[in-house]
Amino acid sequence: MSTARNTQRLAIWLWTAVTLSLLAWILVGYPWPVCVIAVLPLLAPLNGLIKGRRYTYAWATLFAIPYLAFALTELLVNPSARWVASISLFLVFGWFCTMVFFLRASPAHRE
Repeated sequence: MSTARNTQRLAIWLWTAVTLSLLAWILVGYPWPVCVIAVLPLLAPLNGLIKGRRYTYAWATLFAIPYLAFALTELLVNPSARWVASISLFLVFGWFCTMVFFLRASPAHRE
């Protein structure tokens, strides 16, 4: 199996883990509607991630930045949520790096 295909599978797995980690914020006291609303934007790139579209992987990296900022902020200022914040930060950073690796490993369309 190619490196691009393996990276794509890892990116989809990490997308799922990031989504679940955002829902885990309910455990530290965040209201469930806030957690569900935080997950909704992550549904936008899902179709392109599954189909392996390079353009989707390129703009989906921008989706990870607010989640990185949120997790880092909560890690620093909210002692009761540090365990969820550290897990979320690790997963979002991994998802971001995996999408970048996919872009590097997959062939670009040239016409």
